[in-house]
Amino acid sequence: MAAHNNSFRSASKQESSELPDRQEKKGFTISFTKRVMLVAIAVSLITIISTIVVLSAVWNQHFQSYTRENVQRVADATAVAIADGYEQAHGDWYGGALSAASSASSLYDSVYLQVRTADGTIVYDDRSDEVLGSVNVKEDGSNVATAPIMVNGEKVGTVLVRVPGSETLLTKFDEDFRDKSYSAMMFAAVIALIIAMIVGAIFSRAIVTPIKKITNAAKALKEGDYSARTGLSGSDEIARLGNMFDLMADSVEANRKLERRLVTDVAHELRTPLMAIQSTVEAMIDGVFEPDEERLETLNSEVQRLSRLVDALLKLSRLESRTKPIERKKVDLTEMLSAVVQTHQAYIHDAGLSLEFEYDPHVYVFGDADLLRQATANLISNAVRYTPEGGTITVKAHKGDLMGQIVVQDTGIGLTPEEAKMVFQRFWRADSGRARATGGLGIGLSVVKEIVDQHNGWVRVEGHPNEGACFTIYIPLYSENSRKRNTKRNNK
Repeated sequence: MAAHNNSFRSASKQESSELPDRQEKKGFTISFTKRVMLVAIAVSLITIISTIVVLSAVWNQHFQSYTRENVQRVADATAVAIADGYEQAHGDWYGGALSAASSASSLYDSVYLQVRTADGTIVYDDRSDEVLGSVNVKEDGSNVATAPIMVNGEKVGTVLVRVPGSETLLTKFDEDFRDKSYSAMMFAAVIALIIAMIVGAIFSRAIVTPIKKITNAAKALKEGDYSARTGLSGSDEIARLGNMFDLMADSVEANRKLERRLVTDVAHELRTPLMAIQSTVEAMIDGVFEPDEERLETLNSEVQRLSRLVDALLKLSRLESRTKPIERKKVDLTEMLSAVVQTHQAYIHDAGLSLEFEYDPHVYVFGDADLLRQATANLISNAVRYTPEGGTITVKAHKGDLMGQIVVQDTGIGLTPEEAKMVFQRFWRADSGRARATGGLGIGLSVVKEIVDQHNGWVRVEGHPNEGACFTIYIPLYSENSRKRNTKRNNK
């Protein structure tokens, strides 16, 4: 069954690892870099086209206005020339006045000139050699200008000039200026496209590079390299994503180390008692030992010890993984310690020890009452384990300026400075305590350390050989600010 499950998990893992590859092969995909470049080019094209359209409209309007001004100047100049001819011919239109109109018409190609008398009679129209009578000239989208023919302050006629297009009266300079303007706009459009491609490439690379770092780190983490990190820093969104990934990787690596450490410690700690139990049972089966009450009691004791060890390891593992946040609230440390002392009185008395309780009234701390009770109980059990009969265990509750204190002091075997540095390590036990029937598992103080760390406090140990040991837990005092910060943190 186990082999079947392992093969199933292996197959599932293989299928899950191959699935992304199969998905990547489906369809046509464009890289993020190319997409950014295409977006930059598209934006540039839209901007360029919009600019050209606007400039073209402005230029056309400008040249149309310029043409109308030229038409009006032609009309005014022609009216003055015709007035001079009309005056010299003593009021005869055909004597010399119309020759001036003909001369003006010949100066400009595609310019239509018409002369009317004061009563509206057309006396000249360069579209025909014949007089057109009183036919009106239609303004069919052409640029039209009129000018009065004044003689001695009297209007004797009107000159009408009509140009069919906006480019008729443009000079060579005007046309060159216009053409160069359009060429400059096209050149600017090409330069803008090139710049857009360069900027798009630089911008996409600036975005893709950190994304590739995150992707590579995630791939390495997936393949078992728990030291992989993005190394990104900054305040932008991608940098924050990289930082969050690194924090997640730190957590994964820490949990992995805890897992390996737990497996190693459990294997080391369970091997000796299991071998002892196995050898004893095999000796009973082979008839070497009689299954008497004493040997069965020894086996039962070892089995119970192993059960306690497993429970302690599970409890420590849950604390270290921090899968469930602690429930902080206002805790009366004095009241809590009083209850713990009362609970352990019989246990301490049976061990041949005396118990003292000293306290400051109403020491309020901010923490989890159950976990703090467990930490105190572990310290008391540790003190009982390493204190000879006739000794004293003292439990204190003190209030400092910022921290509440839980003190457990004994008159036991004490500690050396080197041992004081190791007491919170998992499975560490003082040599003097190993011979006791109630010898510890080496987990209790590790649990204490983890509980205190989760309360943002610390634990201090003092002692000397044969003079006892003193453990002091420091927990932040309760305040409204601490409660508000905890509520805000939980609501996130």
